[in-house]
Amino acid sequence: MAVTLTQLSTFLAVARTGSVKAAAAELFVTQPSVSAALAALSREFGTPLTERVGRTVRLTPAGEAFLPYAADVLGALDQGRRASHEAAATKAREVRIAAVTTAAEYVVPPLLRRFADLHPGTSLTLEVGNRERVFQRVRDHLVDIAIGGSPPVGGGLAGHPFLRNEIVLIVPLEDELGGRERVSFADLGGRTWLLREEGSGTRAMVEGLLARHGIEPTTLTLGSNGAIKQAVRMGLGISLQSRVAVELELRTGLLATARLRGLPSRSWYALTTAGGHRRPAVECFLEFVTSAAARSALADVDW
Repeated sequence: MAVTLTQLSTFLAVARTGSVKAAAAELFVTQPSVSAALAALSREFGTPLTERVGRTVRLTPAGEAFLPYAADVLGALDQGRRASHEAAATKAREVRIAAVTTAAEYVVPPLLRRFADLHPGTSLTLEVGNRERVFQRVRDHLVDIAIGGSPPVGGGLAGHPFLRNEIVLIVPLEDELGGRERVSFADLGGRTWLLREEGSGTRAMVEGLLARHGIEPTTLTLGSNGAIKQAVRMGLGISLQSRVAVELELRTGLLATARLRGLPSRSWYALTTAGGHRRPAVECFLEFVTSAAARSALADVDW
């Protein structure tokens, strides 16, 4: 089978962008070149991998089935190139990390600081996004490690838990619920719930809990932890948040919390693609995250 790297790169670009024009711009080639590469790849497989729908291009079922394999092939080659350069000392050791917003704001910085102290010759980069984007970046081999919640079943990711992620109910300081030891979801049906944006793992958790308890409350969507905390302070509603994101406000008396029954036990995970080889620098960071040194770095943080 005479499949070329150019064809694979073009196929993945079209899958990401949904457009020949956008893929051509991303790859710095002409639109006819993109169309020709797609056609050649489909001929090699003996079946169409893409199809036009109006002005967009989408993957056929055959294309969807082939997509993770194409990403794995290019990802493995990129990892191999980086590993060879690092071994030959022609390129600095590098670890590319993506983290969900809460982890990027509160969990990852102390880890990066301690790792950089222990391994000063390693270059670290951090991207921030919601759960869906971060997980997809790992699957596409565009980053080495993700920091977020537990991996989805069958999602092609391996998860390595390293820190408990306690979820708390936050309410305005003067709210009657503040400080209560036992609150049930039934007590909260009439409240306005403040939610993160679509694609957020925290939002998915909250929506799942509300549905499980048969609650259909008024909701307000806000785009960041900071916006939600400020909205709770202003009395616009209540919210579930990771304790690391609200510890400072709880300790300084800007927000209150109540003990809500039925909250799940959650952890922060370091996530990698399932199977395959990892470069030494990536393996080193993964070992660090689950080590006593990382736990010490996190314990030293004045949340």
